[in-house]
Amino acid sequence: MIWSFLAVLFSGWLYVDASYRGPQWQRWVFKPVTLLLLLILAWQAPVLNTTDYLILFGLLATLIGDALTLLPNRRMLYAIGAFFLSHLLYTLCFASHMTLSFFWPIPLVVLIIGVALIASIWTRLEELRWPVCTFIGMTLLMVWLAAEQYFFRPGDESFSIMVGTSLLLLANIVWFISHYRRRFTSDSAIVAACYFAGHFMIVRSLYLS
Repeated sequence: MIWSFLAVLFSGWLYVDASYRGPQWQRWVFKPVTLLLLLILAWQAPVLNTTDYLILFGLLATLIGDALTLLPNRRMLYAIGAFFLSHLLYTLCFASHMTLSFFWPIPLVVLIIGVALIASIWTRLEELRWPVCTFIGMTLLMVWLAAEQYFFRPGDESFSIMVGTSLLLLANIVWFISHYRRRFTSDSAIVAACYFAGHFMIVRSLYLS
């Protein structure tokens, strides 16, 4: 695992650096390479249950979504659909390990975050309004289930999943705000760092199950 981890870390760092100050070709190369390395890292997990393969398929859907955003005409609708599918697959994997439980502060906090995010970008979304809102809703559901799992079954695996999903949510929040409201310094680098760290923490959970 150590060499695969180092490869993911180095490739991800090269992309984050390119997002901040590097050439465009470096971003084109190392984003898919980092996701492919994460996919390989997930595949090398010692034990993969049937539901764990949903994480591998989720990474594959993410890779497809990223490829669509890199196209010259930026197929955003299809990319959002691929990211939605990725988070749906993650959510189904997490839900398969849960027991029936409910801790109301968690969905309340998640709902407040979602409402605030949608309200801040609603008027700028135009024809992507409902696809984006649906994607945000799926991401919030994913974070909710991950947090519920950690609250009722605390441990290294559930903690890794909760941190990973929270980082993916943070990456989406920063991206939507910077893309639809106002750009700011290092926004792309922050999104990339949270994005790769989030997926890595979810893959890491496969080694803790």
